[in-house]
Amino acid sequence: MSRIGKKPIAVPSGITADVDGQTVKVKGPKGTLSAVLHDDVAVELEGGRIKVAPRADSKRARAQWGTSRTLIANLIAGVSKGFQERLEINGVGYRAAVQGKNLQLALGYSHDVIYPIPEGITIATPRPVEIVISGSDRQQVGQVAAEIRDYRPPEPYKGKGIKYASERIFRKEGKKK
Repeated sequence: MSRIGKKPIAVPSGITADVDGQTVKVKGPKGTLSAVLHDDVAVELEGGRIKVAPRADSKRARAQWGTSRTLIANLIAGVSKGFQERLEINGVGYRAAVQGKNLQLALGYSHDVIYPIPEGITIATPRPVEIVISGSDRQQVGQVAAEIRDYRPPEPYKGKGIKYASERIFRKEGKKK
């Protein structure tokens, strides 16, 4: 029995939700999001709450039950508050700057890395060594953060590179003489 799946999702005021078969559409102050859920779960909207239930008692249906409920909760959180991911840059001469619709990264290569900012995502650089990625779609925010981090992942000896703000780098000891 899914503990997460059993909980109904409350739709706050100012947000409209629409369930059409397996498609859930949510509209709020930060935009419109939709998700198509797996066929093994049944979704219904009643009295300002969205309820998810498995259609059968199979292992796959029970697995999709909690996942589907969390996807809908992320849609509602995204259109009401939005999501944010922070990246930190460590290294001498490493820096980031937003120029128009591009993120320009100086990461120790012979050239600057230019990352085009996708639609629905806003990137800010409050300091040259900090990148703040925000948007209403949780998956897209995480994907953009992962793509930027992949340009120069942190290395274990000096800790140079791009890391998540909450990430802890396991440091290794260098060579001995």
